Amino acid sequence: MIVWIIFIAAILLFLALDLGVFNRNPHVISTKEASIWTAIWVSMSFLFSIVIYYLYNNGAIENVDKLSPLNASVKYITGYLIELSLSVDNIFVIAVIFTSFNIPLKYQHRVLFWGILGAIVFRALMIFFGVMLINKFSFTTYVFGVFLLLTAYKMAFSKDEQFNPKKSFIYRQIRKFIPITTHMQGEKFFIKLRHITAATPLFIALVIIEFTDILFAIDSVPAILAITSDPFLVFSSNIFAILGLRSMYFFLSNMLTKFYYLKYSLIAILTFVGIKLILAHHYKFPEWFSLTFIALSLLIGIYISLKRAPKELKEFDTK
Repeated sequence: MIVWIIFIAAILLFLALDLGVFNRNPHVISTKEASIWTAIWVSMSFLFSIVIYYLYNNGAIENVDKLSPLNASVKYITGYLIELSLSVDNIFVIAVIFTSFNIPLKYQHRVLFWGILGAIVFRALMIFFGVMLINKFSFTTYVFGVFLLLTAYKMAFSKDEQFNPKKSFIYRQIRKFIPITTHMQGEKFFIKLRHITAATPLFIALVIIEFTDILFAIDSVPAILAITSDPFLVFSSNIFAILGLRSMYFFLSNMLTKFYYLKYSLIAILTFVGIKLILAHHYKFPEWFSLTFIALSLLIGIYISLKRAPKELKEFDTK
């Protein structure tokens, strides 16, 4: 329990420093600043695997799956790569939401900060219930596995539809209960208009981002449960992927179309982890194979995306 308390306290401390010190004054996050923070978060995430090795080697945390220290570290890295890859789709949606509500660049960090704070809470709840279901009902692995295969199939064969936040179910429901204004006063989520309090576009964007993250978590949490049902490994890999999402958004938001073929990497990963869940009670894939498959899928998707013909890129951008 002490490890959990220290880990969560460290995350909350950094978030407090992030909003109160590093980003106290609203400003546009430059590509250079975003790339530096992306490098920092990715490095910290991989270095945490050493902490995982130490914790499981010294029995500092309950080892529910009886994992060796090396195996625990490999599972953590594999889970982190899965969460990181599935976050790419989330970045696409966030970009559309900000554009739709005309959120100024200098205020986007604040929205993402509170959005990620909420995402941590929702992910923790989903992980808790997901682990509980798998441990209590063995057939749950088949349900999760089939769900991931259906998700991969839908991603592969469904037509790409333009997401319009203003036509979403969440936006329509918010309008029924809270007055909405297109005016903004700095970083405020609510402002006074005559005798009413109205929600600004920043608040609407925040709520829609929170709900879309819940939808993405429905895919990502079962995916990582295919790798391990150890609560600390699942939670820590999820948290590091989420915390790195902000800087990665500012780093990738201007070149999202360049990573078009990463979609097929995600399809391959979802298919693999779905099969792994279905076969969980009959065959165990070696951890090195899972890690290698996921890493290669990502690298191949990125390589093909960056190397595709300029003409093909132009045709995609004009769609």
